[in-house]
Amino acid sequence: METKTKIRWSEYNKEIANDKFFYLRSCIRQNFNPGAEKVFLSILQNKLGKEVYDDPHHTTCSGIGYHSDIVPFETFQTMVARQFSLMTERGYKNCAVSCITSFGGYNEVLSTWKEFPEELEKTRENLLKATGRTFEIPENLSHACDIIYKFRKEIAAQAPYRLINKETGEPLKIVDHIGCHYAKIFPEKGVGGSEYSRVLTGMIEAWGGEAVDYPERRHCCGFGFRHYLIKNNRSYSISASRKKFESMQPYQPDMILTNCPGCNMFLDRWQYALAQIEGKVYGGKNGIPVLSHEELAALVLGYDPWKDIGLQMHQMDVEPLLDKIGVEYDPKLKFTGVKGQYINEPEFTGCLARTD
Repeated sequence: METKTKIRWSEYNKEIANDKFFYLRSCIRQNFNPGAEKVFLSILQNKLGKEVYDDPHHTTCSGIGYHSDIVPFETFQTMVARQFSLMTERGYKNCAVSCITSFGGYNEVLSTWKEFPEELEKTRENLLKATGRTFEIPENLSHACDIIYKFRKEIAAQAPYRLINKETGEPLKIVDHIGCHYAKIFPEKGVGGSEYSRVLTGMIEAWGGEAVDYPERRHCCGFGFRHYLIKNNRSYSISASRKKFESMQPYQPDMILTNCPGCNMFLDRWQYALAQIEGKVYGGKNGIPVLSHEELAALVLGYDPWKDIGLQMHQMDVEPLLDKIGVEYDPKLKFTGVKGQYINEPEFTGCLARTD
């Protein structure tokens, strides 16, 4: 039975490169939570000693436009090919992808090229005509969460903090949310596939927390591109997030862990919207903190919540989580700019209870 289990799990495992990554940023993460990508690079380079190249010339993959039926697939393939050409130019073969939408899109393009070689040749021709560039297909394509997962034990060994309530000594209860484009499109590309994903729970457990299952764990966050980009569809978007909050509420989670910038933003800010619409607050006095894999890794490693990670950009206050873990922070620095100047606090609407 044990051998069969190991063989079965091997079907849900994936190869994750060990070093020498060409980093592909997310267009929306840089706007929603700009500190997350900066701290991811710092963890790999300064804590794990890995080589990562962050190319200033790369652009959006245009995935949101593609999934919204604005950008044709032929154009999308050419945009992806240009990213790979930058990787090739710099001599890298392993891609580290920040965005879940990009990750799913890159895998869709690579799968298309493998099944339809004529599409690959057409893309090479289009890229050459448009930019004069050529490219090689990457040997390994991993999402940023794959890489944090791969080195989760190394991170735990360096971490001054654990996901333990410092007052009770009990593991923090953490629910995870996996972005749909991580493993639902190509299950074999995600650690654990679409139904048994371990990529986030593996981090939670390695850093001392308790991964809590809940009925709507694999339900969409509600982004869905067309659900939100078209104003009249936004009621569907917020109802999808509400369904998840209602499902996790009985388990009283201390936080939500995500691996997608869109999911992170929606699960964070829809709580605020629902508090305004329905007057209901999920989890504690001021909502359930929502962190990404990079942000949580940085938190346990002792990075400053404000200056390094940028957690003040989140809608739900993270201070209750910081206090439970015992993270040292200066509350006065939460609303200061990059030069240390006070930049004012957001207006309090009264829908979410103050924590002071």
